[in-house]
Amino acid sequence: MNNDRKRGNQMTIKIVTDSSVQLTPEEIEKYQIHIIPLTIMIDGTVYIDGETITREEFMTKMAQASALPKTSQPAIGTFLELFDDLTKDGSEVLALHMLEAISGTVNSARQAAELSQGKVTVWDSDFTDRALSFQVIEAAKMAQAGADMDAILAKMAEVRDHTRLVMGVSNLDNLVKGGRISKVSGLLSSLLNIKVILQVKDGQLTALQKGRGMKTLNKFVDGFVEDMKKEAHILAVGISHADGLEMAEQYGALIKAAVPDVPILIRPTDPVIATHTGAGAFAIMYYTA
Repeated sequence: MNNDRKRGNQMTIKIVTDSSVQLTPEEIEKYQIHIIPLTIMIDGTVYIDGETITREEFMTKMAQASALPKTSQPAIGTFLELFDDLTKDGSEVLALHMLEAISGTVNSARQAAELSQGKVTVWDSDFTDRALSFQVIEAAKMAQAGADMDAILAKMAEVRDHTRLVMGVSNLDNLVKGGRISKVSGLLSSLLNIKVILQVKDGQLTALQKGRGMKTLNKFVDGFVEDMKKEAHILAVGISHADGLEMAEQYGALIKAAVPDVPILIRPTDPVIATHTGAGAFAIMYYTA
């Protein structure tokens, strides 16, 4: 990057996302990504995602809580303060956020962008978790290389259209309590011990499959991994879980055997996602060239 594209280690385009994203601390530092935290209220106490509560702590507190935690998107003012700060040196901001179908975060960002003194572009990734990070990391790499906004957005659309996200939910209680069940087409909550496979596609959460017992989840994942073997060029895989590390690692081993040269990141999911899915849920995400 030449000197007039970068001044004092400040990029011309700065990347913002929300804390539903799945990124390692090393990735956040390397790609200079700014993360707006969401908030979670548990039994009257408000926690700031990633700042005053960790993902592991959240799962413990949710299990002990008397009521389902309440999640909320960042305030418009929080976005506005960050946007104005990041653009005061003349830089632009690209803010990439989780899908609008499960959170109002992207709308808060849009409203703040309209109020900001600087130039801010807001992008609905149509995904969340590690699937969101696929776009965030690609955007940050391009920004560091001096790409312009149009080129980055074109790449974001490409990554989005080549991303898959499926999710297994072991217990529907949280989806029912949180009012999300009615938004998921094809779901029945009356069956005992029902397990559900969901997918995020075209920015919507839909049901793919349902059945009783863990065999429903295991059989689906076996088939999903077989499909992954047929993909031409998988660039990265993420497996996120809600207090289900053993299961996530089991599925990770299957995927590693199927696509041995592809990097796989296995980590706990964000509290906002875990609130909706409940303990025992997992997600498998990947994108292709």
